[in-house]
Amino acid sequence: MIAGKDIIIVGIQPWDVEIGSNCKNIAYEFSKSNRVLYVNAPLDQHSFIKYKNESFVQRRLEIMKNKNNLLQVADNIWNLYPEHIITSINWLPGNFLYDRFNKLNNKKFAADIMKGIEKLSFKDFILFNDSDMLRSYYLDELLEPSLSIYYSRDNLMAVEYWRKHGRILEPKLMKKSSLVCSNSPYLAEIARQYNVNSFYVGQGCDFSMFDPAKVSDTPADISTIKRPLIGYIGAVISSRLGLNLLSELCERKSDWSFVFVGEADQDFKNSKLNQFENVHFLGKKDQIVLASYLNQFDVAINPQVVNAMTVGNYPRKIDEYLSFGKPVVATDTVTMSGIFKEFVYLAKSADDYIILIDQALKENNPSLKEQRIQFAKSHTWENSVHAIYDAVSQVKPNL
Repeated sequence: MIAGKDIIIVGIQPWDVEIGSNCKNIAYEFSKSNRVLYVNAPLDQHSFIKYKNESFVQRRLEIMKNKNNLLQVADNIWNLYPEHIITSINWLPGNFLYDRFNKLNNKKFAADIMKGIEKLSFKDFILFNDSDMLRSYYLDELLEPSLSIYYSRDNLMAVEYWRKHGRILEPKLMKKSSLVCSNSPYLAEIARQYNVNSFYVGQGCDFSMFDPAKVSDTPADISTIKRPLIGYIGAVISSRLGLNLLSELCERKSDWSFVFVGEADQDFKNSKLNQFENVHFLGKKDQIVLASYLNQFDVAINPQVVNAMTVGNYPRKIDEYLSFGKPVVATDTVTMSGIFKEFVYLAKSADDYIILIDQALKENNPSLKEQRIQFAKSHTWENSVHAIYDAVSQVKPNL
């Protein structure tokens, strides 16, 4: 347990992000026994110009104008909006010029953070970096925290923007951090190549939006669809889902209804899946009603395509599915087989999906349902943050 400390959090998601955020959940857990300064990433020139009329940029500009950039957002949590607009440099080649400008950007960012530190009178603080390997690369040297934690929750090297400079900087940042914490065994193993103090700390899930007791009405657009309902909730994008696999599966099993709840990309909109009468794209829904859709599924699926991004990521939707006791069939990945294999049916092909979905439909029962629920509910943010505390105690016992 870490208590009575000051913790600074930097990362790639601002506090007012609309989607689920590991870092915000971790901040809430930290704040139960510590003071937390959650720092938004600084606005860069490219975003300022391209998105100047968007609400998130307008909010930043208004805060800068009023010079009220340190806001208390919860008990023991303050949110800092950096004052500086940093230079957009990702287009530069990875050489001394990039390093020079990146150091200047880091200095501007650190200066803004120091103002927050002084206002809050933070002392001997811990720096928690949520995967911001570029804008926060030099913060260890510039802020001089008593301990620095690098948090790896996605394989960002699968994304071109981060890979361009991150393939060099992230390993170096992992190496110079006091320790690395990862939400999947796969990512922890990668980190261990650069820092022996690398730990798998699990993943939490906010089940407040997925409480079966709060579900009452059946959404109209799913109520008349023929059963059995095989459902998916999340972004329907070809970089994460196996489009060819789904096309084969849905075509071969015309007696099953396949329901996709989430915004589809152009690849899916243009695919032959739209020609199948048993495939239903219901579009993006408000988070508050997602549980009502999940409640109607007979089997939930996560038909991921296996690539550098998905092979080791922790799919939070699996815990959401299981929290309803739903039988789940998902693509077999390192993380899925390492964490979920006892509670999820794992498939590698369309043939596997057909066999396992059929098996899931036939053998589902109250006992299996309860086992799934209890397993999902063990994945709390409290447990994950306590694993971070345990990791810290191994590296710095007398903190």
